[in-house]
Amino acid sequence: MKNLGNIMNQAKMMQNRLAQIQEEMGNKTVEASSGGGMVTVTANGRQEILSVKIEPEVVNPEDVEMLQDLIQAAVNDALRKVQEMAATEMAKVTGGLKIPGLF
Repeated sequence: MKNLGNIMNQAKMMQNRLAQIQEEMGNKTVEASSGGGMVTVTANGRQEILSVKIEPEVVNPEDVEMLQDLIQAAVNDALRKVQEMAATEMAKVTGGLKIPGLF
């Protein structure tokens, strides 16, 4: 029974630490760009897009598809970076154990 109580205490501590990391992730940001920096996206650790910067010279009414592709590429790269950052932070607590539902 002592072992069960110890396991429960460790699980509670891990749960508290994971909640703390999730909170901290909201304060961290990543930046990604495409088109050689023509489109830059900033996202936070909650996978929310905070800003999109577009250089004026990439805006061409004759080629809207290119701009759309650049934005899509930058957003996808930013979200990938957030997921990598979250996985790294979670691995510090879980020791690399994959826990479903965490990021």
